[in-house]
Amino acid sequence: MDYRGRTSATLEGSGAADLNQRSIGDVLKDIAASIQEIVRSEIKLAKVELTDRARRVRSSAVILGGGALFGIYGIAFILLAIMFALEIVLPAWLSALIVGALTLIGAGLGISIGRQRMKAVRAPEQTIQTVKEDLQWMKEQAKS
Repeated sequence: MDYRGRTSATLEGSGAADLNQRSIGDVLKDIAASIQEIVRSEIKLAKVELTDRARRVRSSAVILGGGALFGIYGIAFILLAIMFALEIVLPAWLSALIVGALTLIGAGLGISIGRQRMKAVRAPEQTIQTVKEDLQWMKEQAKS
């Protein structure tokens, strides 16, 4: 079967001898059409794979978000318990102030450390370099 969907029986009936006498232009057109079809097929495959992975990531993210929400509620209730425990020996407003201040200090430390670590993250220098080399190689190949 050729790229047009014709079987060998169809080719024999339509003059298979013409296939042996095809011009270089026709052969190049057929090659270009085949390459285009391969590229289209690869793009379709990539699209299907990415869609499937996106679905999996989305469902995982929903579950992760739900777990994080319950974790936040858990921390809030533990902080309330600490505040109520402090109310035994201190006034309610003072125990709430102490727990709130300690919580803000912890949040500030977490933000500060996180920012420092984010600044330490660099661009993928090796990948950028190899892409530049590949582009240079392609330019040289196109010239020759």
